[in-house]
Amino acid sequence: MSEKSSFKPFVPDEARMAEFTLKSVLTGAAFGIIFGAATVYLALKAGLTVSASIPIAVIAITLGRKFLKTTILENNIIQTTGSAGESIASGVVFTLPGFLFLSDGSGAQFFNYMTILTLAIIGGILGTLMMIPLRRSLIVNEHKTLPYPEGTACADVLKAGEKGGDFAKTAFWGLGFAFVYAVLQKIVHVIAETPSFITKQTNKFFPSARVSGEITPEYLGVGYIIGPRIAGVLVAGGVLAWLVLIPLLSSVVSPELIAAQQVKLGYLTNIGAAGGKGGWDPAAKTFGDFSSAIYYAYIRQIGAGAVAAGGFITLLKTIPTIIASFKGSLGSIKGGAAAETTVKRTERDLSMKVVGFGSLALVLLIALLPQIPGNTIFQKLLIGILVVIFGAFFVTVSSRIVGLIGSSNNPVSGMTIATLMGTCLIFIAVGWSGKAYEPMALVVGGLICIAAANAGATSQDLKTGYIIGATPKYQQIALFVGVVVASIVIGFTVNFLDKPTAAMVAKGITGHAIGSEAYPAPQGTLMATLARGILSFNLDWQFVLVGVFISIVLELCGVKSLSFAVGAYLPLSTTLPIFIGGLIRGAVDKKAGKAASAEEEELGRGNLFATGLVAGGAVAGVIIAILSGFDGPAAALAKVNAEHGLTRVLHEDGYYILGTLAFATMAFVLYRVGLSKNKE
Repeated sequence: MSEKSSFKPFVPDEARMAEFTLKSVLTGAAFGIIFGAATVYLALKAGLTVSASIPIAVIAITLGRKFLKTTILENNIIQTTGSAGESIASGVVFTLPGFLFLSDGSGAQFFNYMTILTLAIIGGILGTLMMIPLRRSLIVNEHKTLPYPEGTACADVLKAGEKGGDFAKTAFWGLGFAFVYAVLQKIVHVIAETPSFITKQTNKFFPSARVSGEITPEYLGVGYIIGPRIAGVLVAGGVLAWLVLIPLLSSVVSPELIAAQQVKLGYLTNIGAAGGKGGWDPAAKTFGDFSSAIYYAYIRQIGAGAVAAGGFITLLKTIPTIIASFKGSLGSIKGGAAAETTVKRTERDLSMKVVGFGSLALVLLIALLPQIPGNTIFQKLLIGILVVIFGAFFVTVSSRIVGLIGSSNNPVSGMTIATLMGTCLIFIAVGWSGKAYEPMALVVGGLICIAAANAGATSQDLKTGYIIGATPKYQQIALFVGVVVASIVIGFTVNFLDKPTAAMVAKGITGHAIGSEAYPAPQGTLMATLARGILSFNLDWQFVLVGVFISIVLELCGVKSLSFAVGAYLPLSTTLPIFIGGLIRGAVDKKAGKAASAEEEELGRGNLFATGLVAGGAVAGVIIAILSGFDGPAAALAKVNAEHGLTRVLHEDGYYILGTLAFATMAFVLYRVGLSKNKE
């Protein structure tokens, strides 16, 4: 308690200034819409997200100073409200696309706007509700032991905003650069989207190996933010898959066996039909693209096993943290009544009654709403009870973990896997097995994923508020607003991106764009694979177990297996440009000559520019995807497509080289910006 009493917030408790105002909430809600949509796009493509709090805080400072005349506490409400969009979007995208991959398409009926909206709101509210009794024990009482790196850095940004500087200018510059680059790449097509080099299947020494890169600004920015270590482990998984396993399997597995495996997985109707992944030709008994054929037939299942094992191992390693978190949360709840008598502004939380009645209301909503899977009220009640029980558990875990290692490293997928496995085992114990119960199990996993992701972001926001002297009650209300507003646009964005564009239809993608090469949705596929396998007792365990033991080998070597496993699951075209961003970060750090602190890294110009690249590229991608969903704009976009003309003049290799040079130019700009310093 002595540490708590010695702490002095930036804005004193007795200060009275504007905080929870209409303009701050509306501005934050607008940012929640933008970054929520951008996160949906990025997570579907790469299976990765980055924290939105820092860029929102930076932009809020600039708008506040020049136009809105906001206080530091109002700027904090803006970033608090807006950050909910990013966390909710990541939880939704990592799980709910799994509906599309359940047995016999049984879950596709639930992959609609109303179900996504409902689950996003319920999961988001659950994550915020469960954090109310944990704020004092985790944020306040453990202020010295739980740094909450993003929350602390965001507080530093807000405090720096009171002093001035060019933080926002750098972030806006990155956003504008990325937007122009994305227009040239995705609309005009002057820049190639995915340059690639593939060895032929007839190559005697190295058949069907592929090196490719989706050279987008968002991937480069993500790589810079996560740094060379994580980016290197991530791309290593891709190297294993595309330059080791695929060439090996293409040498020893016959095309007929690959086609038969694709039939089993539903990619081919039958072995006598043309099509499938990689372009099966039944007459010639060969594939047009062996690397893609093997990737979908075998590598994705191996990667799924590796991701499942990596997530579960990560969760097991946090057991001491879990036990400590529960002890703290129980103590917080016991002291709740006394805490509510506190009248100090900086200690006012929403009442514990809100937590109790809110949780009960969520259970009833799950039981009564028709868009939730389940044939009876009893089945839905069990879902609701499991959601609240698992939610209380993993919200505590999530908050504690992000307090130590940050939201970007939060093993939400591991928690979701554990929830899904536990739910499936409970279902089996009560006699619920088979395809009919897969959507119900996925709902529980999805809601916990959303709740845990939002709890991690909420914890960082509450840490920011504690440092600068915000009113917790107003932050908690702002988070509820952010959850609802962001959920509205997240469901819309998911549905829009799921609609195949004209180019996708030309490639034979007529049902759902999600699950295709454009939006592979790796985590959602994994969740569906687990639900199908456990409940139907029919999983390709031989491939899954290969992935499991790959993760175990990595852990024995002292390498964190989860990042490697995600890299093995994703196409190398995704992880390679991320790795290049990480290399640039490593080069900048080496040139600087010393390791920066977490706060300096978040406030550095390179990090701010990279954040702008992520936001600008992702937002441009969402806008272009939406325009492509309408016939009129899609036709207009096709008219300005310069790809065919350039490939005629430069040939395909020349076109790829031109795109690579453009990407290299962007990488050089990022490097130069990273070496420069902020002007205070």
